[in-house]
Amino acid sequence: MSGFSLGSRKARNSFPVFVSPGPAAPWEAAFFERVLQRADCLQHCLGRRLGGPPSAHRVSHAIQRDFEQREPYNYLQVAFFQLKKLDQAVSAAHTFFVANPQHLQMREDIEKYRRMSGVKADSFRDLEATPLWEAYEAGVQHYNADEYLQAVARLEESLREALSALEECRTLCEGPWEEEEEQENDGDQEEEKEDMQPGLYEAIAAHYVQVLKCRQQCVIEIATKPGQISATEDFIPSHLDLLQFAYDQGRNKTLAAECAASYLLFYPMDEPMLEKMNQYHTELGKDTAVKARESIQHYVQRSLMEKKLIYYAVEHLGGTFNDPDLWTPDELIPESLKEQQRRSKSRRLWMWKRGRRGVSNRAQRRTRVHSARLSAVSSSILRHSNANINSFDGGVYLLLQSLSPGSCVIRLGTSAKWSCLPPERPLPFEGITVTMDSEQMNGTHRVVFDQVLTESECRDLLRLTKAAGRTGDGFRGRRSPYTPHERFEGLTVPKAMLLAQNGDVDWKDAELLLQASEKSRKIIESYFTPGKKLHFSFTHLVCRTAVEGEQEGRMDLSHPVHADNCLLDPEGNECWREPPAYVYRDYSGILYLNDDFQGGGLFFTELDTVTVTAKVYPKCGRLVAFSSGKENPHGVWAVSSGRRCAVALWYTHSQEHAEQERVKAEELMEKKAAEQDKLDRQLHQGEDHGSSSSQESPMPSDRAKTTRRRHKPSSPGTQHPKELRPRDEF
Repeated sequence: MSGFSLGSRKARNSFPVFVSPGPAAPWEAAFFERVLQRADCLQHCLGRRLGGPPSAHRVSHAIQRDFEQREPYNYLQVAFFQLKKLDQAVSAAHTFFVANPQHLQMREDIEKYRRMSGVKADSFRDLEATPLWEAYEAGVQHYNADEYLQAVARLEESLREALSALEECRTLCEGPWEEEEEQENDGDQEEEKEDMQPGLYEAIAAHYVQVLKCRQQCVIEIATKPGQISATEDFIPSHLDLLQFAYDQGRNKTLAAECAASYLLFYPMDEPMLEKMNQYHTELGKDTAVKARESIQHYVQRSLMEKKLIYYAVEHLGGTFNDPDLWTPDELIPESLKEQQRRSKSRRLWMWKRGRRGVSNRAQRRTRVHSARLSAVSSSILRHSNANINSFDGGVYLLLQSLSPGSCVIRLGTSAKWSCLPPERPLPFEGITVTMDSEQMNGTHRVVFDQVLTESECRDLLRLTKAAGRTGDGFRGRRSPYTPHERFEGLTVPKAMLLAQNGDVDWKDAELLLQASEKSRKIIESYFTPGKKLHFSFTHLVCRTAVEGEQEGRMDLSHPVHADNCLLDPEGNECWREPPAYVYRDYSGILYLNDDFQGGGLFFTELDTVTVTAKVYPKCGRLVAFSSGKENPHGVWAVSSGRRCAVALWYTHSQEHAEQERVKAEELMEKKAAEQDKLDRQLHQGEDHGSSSSQESPMPSDRAKTTRRRHKPSSPGTQHPKELRPRDEF
């Protein structure tokens, strides 16, 4: 329409939303007239604002994803650096790093920028920082500091920005239809697909429901801070809760009551808030009308209307819906879908902790809120399970049985997590203790044992590591491939045997490496897979030494987060069990030898590689064991001072992938023991010949000692006593 003008746009917009059906204007024609006019208006508005046809303004999902992940800033920082524009390069790098904190190369680049002369601290700024998160985090900080006047100002700003961002997100949902699964089809399949195209109303319904689902997910998008994987649960209601308390402490009872009434739109049965409302009615007077905010009323009513339509479509037309809200009334969900929603809520993060963003200084009040919220959203689960609710360690837990070996627990906090304790089984060695189990480590198939080695055995194995720095395999004291701030020294079992043969190390120390790793294998096998054989996949005695003078301002890790039998994909929240990963590994272990260093702790994360779920600090004789799959991503913190040594162990159920070099080493050790027994027998027989052969007896004895201990004069092995040392542990 070449005659499109502001006046004509007003005419279009003035068309009534609902047209009463009549003989000359049936509801279908009236409905589609409104639809066509809106499409015409949008097309002209886009053309006038952007120019060109609408198809020219649409981009692929890959490009959208790149911009959402701030990928252009990765290229910008390189370009600015090449142009010697350090300030812009640093800002671009920091902007990318904020949204991608797991990106190791950018982490190193940021560290390099910090060391460069001429780079100012204020250059590290987020160019994509939104007023929403700046205001929210500032408001929470003021709230925790009991600065309530400042808190309400920033939290009100944050709430306005959140509602505004929601509207923008909802508008962007009105895009073209998107196929949920794209498949390659041959000619016959394509023709069949065309024959199965939906009709007019089915197509409209499918597209509209897709738009509604997108709009519902907008609250997740605006509640997810850049760089974070999970959203802040109950983002809008939490604002009102914080504002109510802040206004109350600031003696502004009117606005406190308004926020309480608004909050009750989400959780009408929240007992603590209902008590506050009764208190406000008493203080303000029974005749004083207390109303919820209009913006919140509109938000809740619209959301409930959309949920009702979505649930109707899912029930009658098929499909699924992941409800993003915890506050959705149970009566809104159709009976046929309640069980599905119940299972979904039991698996996801469905119990929000008000204090998880730092709002934790009202523990007693929050505990009551936890209980009220839990009763509101989990009553259906409790009705169908033998469960108990407990609150401890700052969180709420749903115990499906008593917390004992063989039971499971769900922690309802920043991430809903099942933790099951394996049935209690006797360990194959006495004196070993289970220090932490899976439940205590917030995961599955994780455990920490102590007293696996004695102090003297740790010292003997540490003596063996000195040979790794001189002649060992691994990295021979070179810079680590993971960080320039550490040196690595490694020693495998076959190399240890070879060093013992050459007299570079004591045979008993090499044998101890075999024995300690075998003891660890038996412990892990008995704990995790009794009756199912675990074979060695690889054994590596490795030390990490901090490089002196290069630790200041360090930001990297000693070993980046990874999984042992799959390739981590943090962005896709997946771990791909395919080569080049060691897909045959089933269990992993780390046997620590010392703790006289700084840093170097082991930590477990979620699949996002960012959310830390458990920490393990090294000490002599401590064995940490875990399954090697996607359920146990882990990394090692930087060793900032000293030398950290441990025996790294990997096991497999597949005999085909058993460590053949280890088998040869064990055969060599058995051969050595047989030779030693033979020499000992010869020595014993020589001593029995009597005094007549006393002049000849020293020769086999000396030969025996020479064979047993062919140490070079400078070898550490010359310091050992010649007699065999007892090893009670084995």
